[in-house]
Amino acid sequence: MKTIAVIPARGGSKRIERKNIRPFCGKPVIAYSIAAALTSGVFDETIVSTDDEEIAQLAKSLGASVPFMRPTELSDDFIGVVPVVAHAIRAIGGANRACLIYATAPFISPDDLRQAERALQDNDFALSIAAFEAPIFRALKMDENFRVSAIWSENEQKRSQDLPQAFHDAAHFCFGRADAFLEGKSIFNSRTIGYQIDKRRVQDIDSPADWLRAEAMFRALACA
Repeated sequence: MKTIAVIPARGGSKRIERKNIRPFCGKPVIAYSIAAALTSGVFDETIVSTDDEEIAQLAKSLGASVPFMRPTELSDDFIGVVPVVAHAIRAIGGANRACLIYATAPFISPDDLRQAERALQDNDFALSIAAFEAPIFRALKMDENFRVSAIWSENEQKRSQDLPQAFHDAAHFCFGRADAFLEGKSIFNSRTIGYQIDKRRVQDIDSPADWLRAEAMFRALACA
Protein backbone atom coordinates (compact mmCIF):
# COMPACT_ATOMS: atom_id res chain seq x y z
CA MET A 1 0.00 0.00 0.00
CA LYS A 2 1.56 3.27 -1.13
CA THR A 3 0.96 6.28 1.11
CA ILE A 4 2.11 9.77 0.15
CA ALA A 5 2.14 13.20 1.75
CA VAL A 6 1.33 16.16 -0.48
CA ILE A 7 2.28 19.66 0.69
CA PRO A 8 0.80 22.36 -1.58
CA ALA A 9 3.06 25.44 -1.71
CA ARG A 10 2.28 28.05 -4.34
CA GLY A 11 4.72 30.86 -4.99
CA GLY A 12 2.08 33.58 -4.92
CA SER A 13 0.57 34.95 -1.73
CA LYS A 14 -1.46 38.14 -1.51
CA ARG A 15 -1.61 38.91 2.22
CA ILE A 16 1.78 37.56 3.36
CA GLU A 17 4.54 37.79 0.76
CA ARG A 18 6.31 34.46 0.06
CA LYS A 19 4.25 33.00 2.89
CA ASN A 20 5.14 29.34 2.37
CA ILE A 21 8.88 29.86 2.80
CA ARG A 22 8.88 32.87 5.11
CA PRO A 23 11.08 32.37 8.22
CA PHE A 24 9.07 31.20 11.24
CA CYS A 25 10.97 31.03 14.53
CA GLY A 26 14.24 30.55 12.68
CA LYS A 27 13.19 28.17 9.89
CA PRO A 28 11.22 28.46 6.65
CA VAL A 29 7.67 27.68 7.77
CA ILE A 30 7.33 24.82 5.25
CA ALA A 31 10.25 23.08 6.99
CA TYR A 32 8.00 22.11 9.91
CA SER A 33 5.50 20.35 7.65
CA ILE A 34 8.20 18.53 5.72
CA ALA A 35 9.99 17.43 8.90
CA ALA A 36 6.78 16.13 10.48
CA ALA A 37 5.95 14.09 7.37
CA LEU A 38 9.45 12.62 7.10
CA THR A 39 9.77 11.90 10.83
CA SER A 40 6.35 10.25 11.10
CA GLY A 41 7.49 7.15 9.19
CA VAL A 42 4.04 7.00 7.59
CA PHE A 43 4.82 8.03 4.03
CA ASP A 44 6.58 6.36 1.14
CA GLU A 45 7.11 9.79 -0.40
CA THR A 46 6.72 13.36 0.83
CA ILE A 47 5.88 15.56 -2.14
CA VAL A 48 5.83 19.34 -2.35
CA SER A 49 3.48 20.53 -5.09
CA THR A 50 4.65 23.94 -6.24
CA ASP A 51 4.80 26.23 -9.26
CA ASP A 52 7.82 28.09 -7.88
CA GLU A 53 11.44 27.12 -8.55
CA GLU A 54 12.78 28.66 -5.32
CA ILE A 55 10.26 26.71 -3.25
CA ALA A 56 11.10 23.55 -5.20
CA GLN A 57 14.81 23.86 -4.49
CA LEU A 58 14.24 24.60 -0.81
CA ALA A 59 11.87 21.64 -0.48
CA LYS A 60 14.47 19.30 -1.99
CA SER A 61 17.15 20.61 0.36
CA LEU A 62 14.84 19.79 3.29
CA GLY A 63 14.39 16.20 2.13
CA ALA A 64 11.09 16.42 0.25
CA SER A 65 10.45 15.21 -3.27
CA VAL A 66 9.45 17.56 -6.10
CA PRO A 67 8.75 15.13 -8.97
CA PHE A 68 6.84 17.72 -11.05
CA MET A 69 6.09 21.43 -11.22
CA ARG A 70 2.45 22.27 -10.63
CA PRO A 71 0.68 23.50 -13.79
CA THR A 72 -0.55 27.08 -14.05
CA GLU A 73 -4.23 26.09 -14.06
CA LEU A 74 -3.79 24.60 -10.57
CA SER A 75 -1.84 27.54 -9.17
CA ASP A 76 -4.23 30.48 -8.96
CA ASP A 77 -5.97 31.97 -5.92
CA PHE A 78 -9.21 30.07 -6.49
CA ILE A 79 -8.11 26.46 -6.85
CA GLY A 80 -9.02 24.14 -3.99
CA VAL A 81 -6.68 21.71 -2.27
CA VAL A 82 -8.48 18.54 -3.38
CA PRO A 83 -7.65 18.99 -7.10
CA VAL A 84 -4.03 19.73 -6.17
CA VAL A 85 -3.71 16.46 -4.24
CA ALA A 86 -5.51 14.57 -7.02
CA HIS A 87 -3.05 15.99 -9.57
CA ALA A 88 -0.11 14.83 -7.44
CA ILE A 89 -1.53 11.30 -7.16
CA ARG A 90 -1.94 11.08 -10.93
CA ALA A 91 1.45 12.67 -11.64
CA ILE A 92 3.36 10.00 -9.70
CA GLY A 93 1.38 7.12 -11.18
CA GLY A 94 -1.00 6.45 -8.31
CA ALA A 95 -1.18 5.78 -4.57
CA ASN A 96 -3.54 4.15 -2.10
CA ARG A 97 -3.60 6.88 0.50
CA ALA A 98 -2.65 10.54 0.45
CA CYS A 99 -2.31 13.12 3.18
CA LEU A 100 -2.72 16.78 2.42
CA ILE A 101 -0.39 18.68 4.76
CA TYR A 102 -0.55 22.46 4.80
CA ALA A 103 2.73 24.31 4.21
CA THR A 104 1.98 26.78 7.00
CA ALA A 105 1.35 24.30 9.83
CA PRO A 106 4.29 24.74 12.23
CA PHE A 107 2.39 23.10 15.11
CA ILE A 108 1.90 19.80 13.27
CA SER A 109 3.41 16.73 14.95
CA PRO A 110 4.57 13.39 13.56
CA ASP A 111 2.44 11.59 16.15
CA ASP A 112 -0.69 13.35 14.89
CA LEU A 113 0.02 11.96 11.43
CA ARG A 114 0.60 8.45 12.73
CA GLN A 115 -2.61 8.47 14.76
CA ALA A 116 -4.66 9.98 11.93
CA GLU A 117 -3.49 7.23 9.58
CA ARG A 118 -4.72 4.61 12.05
CA ALA A 119 -7.99 6.48 12.57
CA LEU A 120 -8.74 6.73 8.84
CA GLN A 121 -9.62 3.02 8.45
CA ASP A 122 -12.22 2.77 5.64
CA ASN A 123 -13.44 6.39 5.85
CA ASP A 124 -12.87 8.91 3.07
CA PHE A 125 -10.91 11.40 5.16
CA ALA A 126 -9.48 12.00 8.63
CA LEU A 127 -9.41 15.77 9.09
CA SER A 128 -7.55 17.75 11.74
CA ILE A 129 -10.10 19.78 13.70
CA ALA A 130 -10.15 22.03 16.76
CA ALA A 131 -12.90 23.21 19.08
CA PHE A 132 -14.05 26.81 18.90
CA GLU A 133 -13.00 28.71 22.03
CA ALA A 134 -16.43 30.32 22.50
CA PRO A 135 -19.85 28.68 21.93
CA ILE A 136 -20.74 29.76 18.39
CA PHE A 137 -24.44 29.09 18.96
CA ARG A 138 -24.43 32.17 21.21
CA ALA A 139 -22.95 34.28 18.39
CA LEU A 140 -24.04 37.89 17.83
CA LYS A 141 -24.59 39.99 14.73
CA MET A 142 -24.28 43.76 14.42
CA ASP A 143 -26.33 46.06 12.17
CA GLU A 144 -25.27 49.25 10.39
CA ASN A 145 -26.00 51.22 13.56
CA PHE A 146 -23.69 48.96 15.61
CA ARG A 147 -26.59 47.40 17.51
CA VAL A 148 -26.13 43.76 18.38
CA SER A 149 -28.57 40.87 18.50
CA ALA A 150 -28.38 37.10 18.72
CA ILE A 151 -28.04 35.19 15.46
CA TRP A 152 -29.90 32.29 17.05
CA SER A 153 -32.33 33.95 19.45
CA GLU A 154 -33.64 30.55 20.58
CA ASN A 155 -30.29 29.99 22.32
CA GLU A 156 -30.23 33.23 24.32
CA GLN A 157 -31.45 31.64 27.56
CA LYS A 158 -29.56 28.36 27.18
CA ARG A 159 -26.49 27.63 29.25
CA SER A 160 -23.25 27.33 27.29
CA GLN A 161 -22.78 23.74 28.49
CA ASP A 162 -26.16 22.78 27.03
CA LEU A 163 -25.22 23.89 23.52
CA PRO A 164 -23.52 21.56 21.01
CA GLN A 165 -19.74 21.75 20.84
CA ALA A 166 -18.61 23.19 17.51
CA PHE A 167 -15.35 22.56 15.66
CA HIS A 168 -13.41 24.08 12.79
CA ASP A 169 -10.75 22.86 10.38
CA ALA A 170 -7.45 23.10 12.25
CA ALA A 171 -5.54 23.53 8.95
CA HIS A 172 -2.89 20.95 9.83
CA PHE A 173 -3.71 18.03 7.54
CA CYS A 174 -6.34 15.92 5.85
CA PHE A 175 -5.55 12.20 5.52
CA GLY A 176 -7.57 10.40 2.90
CA ARG A 177 -8.08 7.52 0.56
CA ALA A 178 -6.53 8.34 -2.81
CA ASP A 179 -9.75 7.55 -4.65
CA ALA A 180 -11.65 10.06 -2.49
CA PHE A 181 -9.26 12.78 -3.65
CA LEU A 182 -9.38 11.54 -7.25
CA GLU A 183 -13.18 11.56 -7.25
CA GLY A 184 -13.14 15.15 -6.02
CA LYS A 185 -15.12 14.40 -2.89
CA SER A 186 -15.73 17.18 -0.40
CA ILE A 187 -13.47 16.98 2.63
CA PHE A 188 -16.54 17.79 4.74
CA ASN A 189 -18.69 14.78 3.97
CA SER A 190 -20.47 12.10 5.99
CA ARG A 191 -17.46 9.77 5.66
CA THR A 192 -14.99 12.24 7.17
CA ILE A 193 -13.89 11.68 10.74
CA GLY A 194 -12.39 14.38 12.92
CA TYR A 195 -8.99 14.14 14.53
CA GLN A 196 -8.99 16.73 17.31
CA ILE A 197 -5.96 18.96 17.84
CA ASP A 198 -5.35 20.73 21.15
CA LYS A 199 -6.33 24.37 20.53
CA ARG A 200 -3.01 25.48 22.04
CA ARG A 201 -1.48 24.17 18.80
CA VAL A 202 -3.95 25.77 16.41
CA GLN A 203 -3.55 29.16 14.75
CA ASP A 204 -4.69 30.09 11.24
CA ILE A 205 -1.98 32.12 9.54
CA ASP A 206 -3.72 34.41 7.09
CA SER A 207 -2.39 37.84 8.04
CA PRO A 208 0.80 39.41 9.46
CA ALA A 209 -0.95 39.66 12.86
CA ASP A 210 -1.75 35.92 12.73
CA TRP A 211 1.90 35.23 11.96
CA LEU A 212 3.14 37.16 15.00
CA ARG A 213 0.58 35.45 17.24
CA ALA A 214 1.58 32.01 15.93
CA GLU A 215 5.26 32.67 16.60
CA ALA A 216 4.45 33.80 20.14
CA MET A 217 2.40 30.64 20.71
CA PHE A 218 5.17 28.48 19.27
CA ARG A 219 7.80 30.01 21.58
CA ALA A 220 5.49 29.68 24.58
CA LEU A 221 4.95 25.97 23.88
CA ALA A 222 8.69 25.45 23.46
CA CYS A 223 9.22 26.90 26.96
CA ALA A 224 6.36 24.97 28.57
